[in-house]
Order: sequence, then structure tokens, then C-alpha cells
Amino acid sequence: MFFRLLPILLSALILAAHYMRGGYPLFMLIYLLAPFLLLKKRPWAVRVVQLLMWWGTLEWLITILLLIEERIALNEDWLRMVIILGAVTLLTAGSTFVFRARVMRERYGLIKQPPAPVEEAAA
Repeated sequence: MFFRLLPILLSALILAAHYMRGGYPLFMLIYLLAPFLLLKKRPWAVRVVQLLMWWGTLEWLITILLLIEERIALNEDWLRMVIILGAVTLLTAGSTFVFRARVMRERYGLIKQPPAPVEEAAA
């Protein structure tokens, strides 16, 4: 099960490092602690982590745009940076899809159980 959660763990660690470097210790702490929510094995924990990963994806996209603008202004190469941060962005966005696997949906209670059939008493 650990390997199925690896994309989320890596994304959370990279985002925590990003926020630490940017001087945002509260966001760093949030992303460091987020994977521990998954120990609860509840649907709400999954949704919170997924929301944080989508927020992280948005953060990476904004960061890419800001760095492109900065590098162009300094007449520096920006393509390699876009490729690297683009891969990190895809990893972060893709990590939200680990819960699409049936085993993960069952483990975290994300599968809607059909109502049990009602047996009628014999007359």
C-alpha cells in the first residue's frame, strides 16, 4: 500500500520544500503533515489531501509563470526550468488519481455500497 501512496508522499515533500524555501513555514507544515491524514482511512481525509494536491498543482503553475517572466527579463534560459517544474506539476496533479484504483477506494471507503435487498416475508 505504501507504493500506491508514494506519488502523494513525494508531492507533499516537494511542496513542503518549496514553501520552506519561499519562507512560508505554515504551508510547509501543512504539506508535511498532510500525508498523515491518510492514516485515518476515511473519505474526508482523502478529499482534504486531494484538495491540497490540486492547490499544490496551482502553486506550481503560478511558480512556472513567474519564473518564466523573471528569466526572460534577465535574458536567461527558461525551457529546462519549465520542463522540470512541468514534470513536478504533473506528478502533483497525477497524485490525486491514486484513489481511482479500486483497492484504494475500498480501503478509504470511497465506494458507494448499494443498499441491501429487502427480503419479503413469505405469506
